[in-house]
Formats: sequence, C-alpha cells, structure tokens
Amino acid sequence: MSIADLLLDLRGLSVDIGRGPTALRVVNDLSLTVRRGEAVGLVGESGSGKSMTAFAIMNLFPSPLARVASGQVLLEGRDLAQLNPAELRAVRGARVGMVFQDPTSYLDPLMPVGRQIAEPLRAHGRTEGLEARVLELLDMMELPNAARVARQYPHELSGGMRQRILIAAALAMRPALLIADEPTTALDVTVQAGILKLLMRLRRELDLGILLITHDLAVVAETCQRVNVMYAGQVVESNEVAPLFAAPRHPYTQGLLGSILSPRSRAHSLFSIPGSVPIAGHWPPGCRFHPRCPIARDGICDSAVPALRPRAAGADRCHLSDEPIAADAWRRNEVTSA
Repeated sequence: MSIADLLLDLRGLSVDIGRGPTALRVVNDLSLTVRRGEAVGLVGESGSGKSMTAFAIMNLFPSPLARVASGQVLLEGRDLAQLNPAELRAVRGARVGMVFQDPTSYLDPLMPVGRQIAEPLRAHGRTEGLEARVLELLDMMELPNAARVARQYPHELSGGMRQRILIAAALAMRPALLIADEPTTALDVTVQAGILKLLMRLRRELDLGILLITHDLAVVAETCQRVNVMYAGQVVESNEVAPLFAAPRHPYTQGLLGSILSPRSRAHSLFSIPGSVPIAGHWPPGCRFHPRCPIARDGICDSAVPALRPRAAGADRCHLSDEPIAADAWRRNEVTSA
C-alpha cells in the first residue's frame, strides 16, 4: 500500500467515557486502515464499540462525556483528533461523510429532502448551483423523477428511499471517505441488496473509501475487500475478506461465521455464541472473550492479555490461534445451541 493510497489510518485509538479514575474505556488501542477506492468492514455484536469508533473519527460523540483518550485519527495524513472545532467543521462533510442506520432520526420531517441534501453544501459556503447538484445526486442514487423526489418530505418516501437520501447528503461535497454505520439494518432483504449494490457502485465510480460498520458478516462478504472483527472494544481479528471467511483464526470470528451458516450445515440446528458482550468498560481480565470461548484455557486466557499479532496478510488476538484446537474452536459437528 502506497502512502498516496492510504486514506484513513487509525493508530492506537482509545475512547473513554468520563474522566479520571471513574472513566470507562469503551474502545481500546484500535488500529485499522482504509485505502482510496476500498471498502473495509468493521463487524461485531452490539456493544462491541463499532459505532463509538465511528463517532471518534468524526468527533461527534452522542455524549459530552465521551472523548478520544489516546491515539491518532489520520485522514489523508492529518490527525483529526488534534483539530479545533472550526477545523473539524471544515472536514466533516467535505472530506468525510457519514450515513446512519435510522434515516428517520436524522432527516427533518418538516423539510423537503432536496433542501436537506443541499444543507452540507450551504454549510460549506456553496451558494450557486445547489438545485442542479441536488438533482445530480438524486440521479446518482438511482431515484426516479429526481425533481419530484426533491420536493417530497421524508414521510412520503419508503425506508430505502430515505436511506438513499442520507447517502446523497453525505456525498454532496464529494468527500473522500464515507462512514456507513449499519446502513441496511432496518431494511428488508431486497431493499438492503439494492443499497449495498449502490454503495459498491459509488465506491468504484467515485474512488470512494468506505468504512462499513455492521453486525452482519454476510453484508461484509458482499461489499468489502478487508474486514476487522471487533469484540469488547478491541479488534480481535483482521484480514482480507476471502481468507478470513475461508479460515478464521479467532474463536469469536468462527462463532460469528457459524451463526450465518445454513441450518443444514449445522445438523439442522441454529447456532449462536452463548452469553453476550460484557458491559462497556467492565471487561473481564485476560482475553475479553474467554468467558464465552469454548477453548479458553485456565491460567492463560483468563489472566494474560493477548496482543494483536500479525498473521500473513492479517492479524488475530488469541493466545491459542496457532494450536490445532483453534482451527475449529466450536467443533461444529458436536457443539450447537438453539
């Protein structure tokens, strides 16, 4: 990867909620990259810290108590974590856009959607050609009769159309990076497929870097070139999509993949990882996955913190990933759960 291709570079990013001894660390020492024209997945269960990572990139936390505690957020070589509020406003929308999972929470119900698409343009001082740019963006979103759609209000549009409006607004200023946080969660399967196809086309045509945040590895398989698997505030495995799906190394990744396999491949039983992600900031000692891990070893996994170790093109955070038992941690023909 050349320096010119590197778009987003998170280096040792940690996020705290609160300050002092009572602060909770919800993202810990996270590193990942996104190149120009590349889609990178950040995947994990709810509560793993995915969305907090996205908020940290934009420095738009849902709580005033949340903050970047350490690390760098490098966008085109510039550390966003060091910018003042005015400098950040100049970057948001212009160089990085964000799409949220629930359009109804982010679209103004009292404003036509065309005007909302134009808001980022106005915020960055553009006053001419707004209508033409809005219609261009609506055409890019594959919405028929763009002029009519621009005059409509959010409640007059379907869920898939509202999501396309959010994407259009995020791309209004032609940013280099798009952060898509669960952009298809609330949509049915056919509409979801259309949104994913749209994102793939935009990536190719605009040379757009995309950080796709999701809990669904199947979505990652369809859209991304590389993937980072996140658990309890940490990346536990990263790799190119094909080798990760073919031979996942971390038991958590294996469990996630097992949960999307067809029931017939799991002896007619649906599979799920037992337990749940621990409460943010209250992580177990040692490996954070060890209370749920089928191969956890006493005295190692419950006490020593595993490092994220490089493995060929990827990396994993497991003490036992080199051992034969880790090749199929869940023993799929023997271990199932309803």
